[in-house]
Amino acid sequence: MQAAHHELVASALAVRAGHEISAKYRIGCMVLALPVYPYTSKPEDVLEAMKIDHKNYLFTDVQVRGEYPYYFQRWLKEEGISLKTEPGDMQILLNHTVDFISFSYYMSICASESVKADGKGNLVSSLLNPYLASSQWGWQIDPKGLRYALNQMYDRYQKPLLIAENGLGAKDQLVRGKDGIPTVEDDYRIDYIREHLRQVDEAIEDGVVVMGYTAWGCIDLVSASTSQLSKRYGFIYVDRNDDGSGSLKRYKKKSFEWYKEVIAANGRNLN
Repeated sequence: MQAAHHELVASALAVRAGHEISAKYRIGCMVLALPVYPYTSKPEDVLEAMKIDHKNYLFTDVQVRGEYPYYFQRWLKEEGISLKTEPGDMQILLNHTVDFISFSYYMSICASESVKADGKGNLVSSLLNPYLASSQWGWQIDPKGLRYALNQMYDRYQKPLLIAENGLGAKDQLVRGKDGIPTVEDDYRIDYIREHLRQVDEAIEDGVVVMGYTAWGCIDLVSASTSQLSKRYGFIYVDRNDDGSGSLKRYKKKSFEWYKEVIAANGRNLN
């Protein structure tokens, strides 16, 4: 937490530096959106979900509101942590908050006070939601969770939101296309992004201010969370395997042309 404090002060100083260069600059933060559902309606589960939500929102609360939240003070006390601050730190946090919030969204999780986690994605271990399907890496697929996250954050902060990451990691199979050129028939990726964008549209109708959406990612690359290239997100297939073999040739997946049309229509055509 001491390191985190220094990071947050550094972030505020970066915001100050940017605004000093130009008052027209809009400077944001980048966080992970991870909606938490109570596993049951049991009050203990609801409170457990609230506690995890608090942990998820800690950095954003400081970067947007400019001060450590009330719940954080209790946590420090219960953990016996004494946070060391330098003179002026708190004023820096308060005076240099962000103008917007960018975030990544891939999945939601469930929380319970008593039931042990039975699912494990790359980022977190949590209870599997029986109402959701999962990706090949155990990340539960929840498009409506994106609408929920957008509403949650906008209710909390009233700041414009930018979805900086959203996509599906999958084991794509290269096949011969109709024109003889290798491709990937990744309808599952198209379906994933289509359904998430539909929920972004719903959030905008709800009144949420959404600055934009960018998918993760344009081209296959090594997954930072698993050090695998077989966990593919891109619209462009890269011929390279986890063991380093492959020609490095690039091939457009089916999703490439589909997403190109989505961009050209600014999301108005999701067929």
